[in-house]
Amino acid sequence: MNRVAAFRSTPYVTKYGDKTAHDIPQVESRAMTMRTRFAPSPTGHLHIGHAYAALAVEAEAKRLGARVTLRIEDIDATRCKPEFTEAMLDDLRWLGFHWDNLVVQSDRLDRYAEVIAQLAAEGLAYRCFCTRKEVQAAATKMGPEGPIYPGTCRDLDPEKATARAETEPFGWRLNHHAAMDRVGPLTWRDFSGAEYQAQPELLGDILLASRDRPASYHLAVVVDDADGHISHIVRGQDLWLATHVHRLLQAALDLPEPVYHHHVLLIDETGRKLSKSHGSLTLQALRQGGMSAEQLRDDLTNHRFPAGIRLQSA
Repeated sequence: MNRVAAFRSTPYVTKYGDKTAHDIPQVESRAMTMRTRFAPSPTGHLHIGHAYAALAVEAEAKRLGARVTLRIEDIDATRCKPEFTEAMLDDLRWLGFHWDNLVVQSDRLDRYAEVIAQLAAEGLAYRCFCTRKEVQAAATKMGPEGPIYPGTCRDLDPEKATARAETEPFGWRLNHHAAMDRVGPLTWRDFSGAEYQAQPELLGDILLASRDRPASYHLAVVVDDADGHISHIVRGQDLWLATHVHRLLQAALDLPEPVYHHHVLLIDETGRKLSKSHGSLTLQALRQGGMSAEQLRDDLTNHRFPAGIRLQSA
């Protein structure tokens, strides 16, 4: 039996039981309308984990009566390809995933540069000339994204840094110490009503832009969510820790605070989350294997997955 056909049954359990939209924490949207988003990157074909995530967004949007933004996160020009964007849109239409508006990050590079300039002018961002190898060699702590930046360039004289920038490649980093001093203690909430203390120090002075990327994931998503009036963010548990520094950026930029739901991930037989780089089962392969969108939606909704794939918490 092939992977497409080899679905196994797993009991379906809702995360929030009988909660309705009225039980879920709300935020004041600038446009007085609840909005959520699905934000894949076109670095390959969508896999079954993307479909599961898209349906999680769809379910919460229906529960909340929210509008849905589809955001194409294509800032990484070396990995993101136009043909993957087209294939992704085709797969989502086939799946029956509907969106109200479309945002493409590569159309917003000037906006990200504007925000970095704002942070720099307020003393919350600085130029960093360190290479990845230098950061790895100097770091004394590890964080969820790798070595925590030791602050090598944090106290460089701004005039000297500006002069160096004329001849040396550089990135921009958030001075998380200065930002935390500015905004004070922060919390964030999830859909269940639980409140968590934000700990941006877990990630340290994150990159806001690198030598080869005009904006980091952290900066771009925070700005996009605010500009797009996203009130409720539905994303995978692998981004849970990122929320700590996202709250810091939101507060430092005086942006609205959304509510979060980090859904469980699908993982393979080795315990790794599904990914394009690992050759995870794609929607294209499912379609070519004869599966209908209706069957896939029913299987994912009822937690029936191909052999070797399961929920991370199962």
